[in-house]
Amino acid sequence: MSEIMLETKELGISFGGLKAVDSVNLVVKKGQLYGLIGPNGAGKTTIFNLITGVYKPTSGTFFLDGEELTGKSQEQINHRGIARTFQNIRLFNNMSVIRNVMVGLHNQKDFHCNPFVSMLRLPGYFRSEKKMREKAKELLRIFDLEEERNSLACNLPYGKQRKLEIARALATNPKLLLLDEPAAGMNPQETAELMDIIKFVRNKFNVTILLIEHDMKLVSGICEEVTVLNFGTELASGVTAEVLNDPKVITAYLGEDE
Repeated sequence: MSEIMLETKELGISFGGLKAVDSVNLVVKKGQLYGLIGPNGAGKTTIFNLITGVYKPTSGTFFLDGEELTGKSQEQINHRGIARTFQNIRLFNNMSVIRNVMVGLHNQKDFHCNPFVSMLRLPGYFRSEKKMREKAKELLRIFDLEEERNSLACNLPYGKQRKLEIARALATNPKLLLLDEPAAGMNPQETAELMDIIKFVRNKFNVTILLIEHDMKLVSGICEEVTVLNFGTELASGVTAEVLNDPKVITAYLGEDE
């Protein structure tokens, strides 16, 4: 049985003649907290888009838990076990907090309901609805959002919207959770709380986490390994502390020449 959750082999994509991502080889082990870092425009979110099916690779392949997923649709990839959050929060703003999480639960067999039963509002529909609501409340409790469950998502403060997006992604029961700049816009206290939540989620849900982040305190505080991208290619990869002290990483990422 493989110990690798995510592997990309020579993964790349070109837009016109421009190589946005070129020959990236990631190896993320099961249960890891892994960081993907680099300057703006380095290709980090593009890699997330490739491994979630938003873009189709023009070169290379990628595997989840040993299964090749290259070329599959976003829905197929999500069903196989990859969920994500976005750099710019994407919630259903005019739906309640709890409904946002329940949307994610529709992905799971345990909560499927026959369309005929749903349409006629038969007893099976209400049983399924109750089961989903209880599961959603359980997830919201983890993120300290249960009290706001009936509020509209758009009325949550920014930091709580970030947490809600992670809760909704977890509702799909992923093997691999991709977090795209989860601490963006958070104050230091919120970021510290988020670090604890991410570690808790990894342990409680037995999920592997790959995150993009510019907050180096967060990266060094929770990521066991990182890969640094620069201009769409790998600049360095390995144990976080060693990579962050690599002179070429400091030069490219921080703009300092040491």
